[in-house]
Order: sequence, then C-alpha cells, then structure tokens
Amino acid sequence: MPTDGCLDEVHVRILRVTEDLRAIQRELNCAAMEAPGNPELMEALTQLPEMESLQVLKSALDQMRHFLWFYMQVMTNNSETGDQLRQSIRQKPDSDPSRTTDASLLNKFKSAADTALLQYLADGKSRKPN
Repeated sequence: MPTDGCLDEVHVRILRVTEDLRAIQRELNCAAMEAPGNPELMEALTQLPEMESLQVLKSALDQMRHFLWFYMQVMTNNSETGDQLRQSIRQKPDSDPSRTTDASLLNKFKSAADTALLQYLADGKSRKPN
C-alpha cells in the first residue's frame, strides 16, 4: 500500500474518531445533567458495566495522549527534543569496549532509557500509563 494512501486512511480515521469522541462527550454531558433529577438514570449510570467501559475509554485516551505527545516531539522538526529522540532511535550501540568514560556510560543509559520509552509507547497493549 502506498504511504500516501495509508496516511489518507489514518487522516479519515482521525476525523471519524474525533467526531465519535465529541458525540460521546455530548451524550455523557446530557446524561450527567439529567441524572440528578432522575434516580433511575443515576442508578443505571453508576452500574459496574457502564463504569468499566468508561474506565477502559479513559485508559485508552490517556495512553493515546501520551503517545501523541511523544509522536509530535519526534515528528516536529523544530523541536530539540524531537531531534534528540530521532538521533537516539537511529543510534547504533557502540561495540568498542575501550570507551568506559563516565560520559559514555551516561550516554548508554540515556539511549537505553529512550529505547525503553519507545518500546513502551509502541506497545499496543491496553495498560494504564504512569
């Protein structure tokens, strides 16, 4: 599949998801406004299945927010952090064992931390972000 076609599909999906999220927000807002005057609605809204689905949505949105922050840092050409992250992604491990200075060790830890962050953010599993 061509890259442009893939990006077009992603753009369309982003627009669709954004519309869906706004619709969910409006519906939840209406329910929250009606609930205090309607005890049956209040009870239905606080049942376990409804609360669990909201928690799953919240977790997914939190994870996406963290990922989007990272993605924008990496992809923004103006960002110094983005440049550093791109460099650490491209950086190959140093195979010269004679480099044992403190600066070298610090750079290796930094690279490992960046790599761990990339792996965590790239992981598609549903887990709660820090």
